[in-house]
Amino acid sequence: MEISPKLVGTHLKPYSAQIHWRDTMNYAAAIYDSNPLFFDDERDGGVLVHPMFSVAVTWPIVEHLSQYLDTADIPLEVLVTQVHYSEHLIFHRQIRPDEELAIKGKIVAVLPHRAGSHIVVRFQAFDQAQKLVFTEFNGAMLRGVQCGGAGQKEENYPATPDGRDVHQLRWEKKITIDPLLPFIYDGCTNIVFPIHTSKKFAHLVGLPDIILQGTATLALAVRELIRREAESQPWRLKEIYCRFSGMVLPGSDITLQVYEPLADQKIGCSFFDVLNQTGEKVLSHGYALITPPAADERSELSSAFLCFL
Repeated sequence: MEISPKLVGTHLKPYSAQIHWRDTMNYAAAIYDSNPLFFDDERDGGVLVHPMFSVAVTWPIVEHLSQYLDTADIPLEVLVTQVHYSEHLIFHRQIRPDEELAIKGKIVAVLPHRAGSHIVVRFQAFDQAQKLVFTEFNGAMLRGVQCGGAGQKEENYPATPDGRDVHQLRWEKKITIDPLLPFIYDGCTNIVFPIHTSKKFAHLVGLPDIILQGTATLALAVRELIRREAESQPWRLKEIYCRFSGMVLPGSDITLQVYEPLADQKIGCSFFDVLNQTGEKVLSHGYALITPPAADERSELSSAFLCFL
């Protein structure tokens, strides 16, 4: 099987997402994020939305990608080979409960890879004023599908800083994966795929057991990054990137490792990996951009969240 780089530039059919506070609360609860900002609907401004909720907004498109592709040039037998390979989110502002977002999708890269082909779909979420809320670059690996030629990507395809030369560990956090977490994440996010909840299906496709959703693993890492690097202020997270490189089994432990930035990197740039209990990287090439707090935010909020750090 082969996929053509000429697909770059192909638009997806539009999608409309209605954001509801109950769904946003459920997402934060699914990853055990106890930050009161995500739950306290009596606070000025109401509840905030977890940044990683963005992946739940676009999931209905990803789940039924063949129905949204405005082309017949990608056969179904090619689409069924895909696995989530990379995730890159850019936050222009926070999602707000009870707003409606218009999602526009476009194929922006088709690249060769030793395992097949790496295809990237860009999703842009616009509010009712036609202003960008978030941009997602969702990368899938088409296993065993050859890329015709040298591949192609749009000129404005974003690059993330390369942290492979970063080796000095700054801090790490061990996280125990509740055996029920894949089911909770499935039910609270509506990100549904049977390898995460059906042993029968997982064994059928050659997996040793059900595995934790990759976006759940990333969300757990984001939870800790916001707590430690952003003083529990989620709006300071402006960008997050990683590659999904391994499996997380329910009932095991994972370890988030965050490294010291290099001297020439911009302020707020952090690199990270997540390891499973055998030391295998399950998230690699992790990158987060967290802005410094405003002066008034530091004075008013820095002490408010120490109780649950």
